[in-house]
Amino acid sequence: MSLNITTRAQAKAHARELRAEATQRGENLSHARALEAVAHKLGYRDWNTASARLSNQADVPIQVGERVSGRYLKQPFEGRVHGVRELAGGMGYEITIHFDEPVDVVEFDSFSGLRQRVSAIISEEGISWDKTSDGVPHLIVQRDSAGLI
Repeated sequence: MSLNITTRAQAKAHARELRAEATQRGENLSHARALEAVAHKLGYRDWNTASARLSNQADVPIQVGERVSGRYLKQPFEGRVHGVRELAGGMGYEITIHFDEPVDVVEFDSFSGLRQRVSAIISEEGISWDKTSDGVPHLIVQRDSAGLI
């Protein structure tokens, strides 16, 4: 199970969901145990560690230095976030990604166009606003992890 939880508020909301699910099954799950379960799912030793780490993370979908993967102009990539800038109070984000390996963005067989660092404007879900002529987003970004240490 992959959780996209980056803030303490999201973790607490997930703990409430776990308690509600347990109640529906007729089980009793305390809030403390639900928080511990969320912390373990996120890869932390306990809730105190998770709470401290999550409170230090900004409420943006992707952080500078974070490992990401996805597709750029229909080609798969893996790389690292080089820059992020919030636009208009969170309506979108300008992101710059440095790919581990250059991506060939030309579909024509006779020549290549390699890109290793690209910038795009994406939604909070990691999907670019710009699309190719056939409607595919230029960039689709996924976090490789929650940045756990």
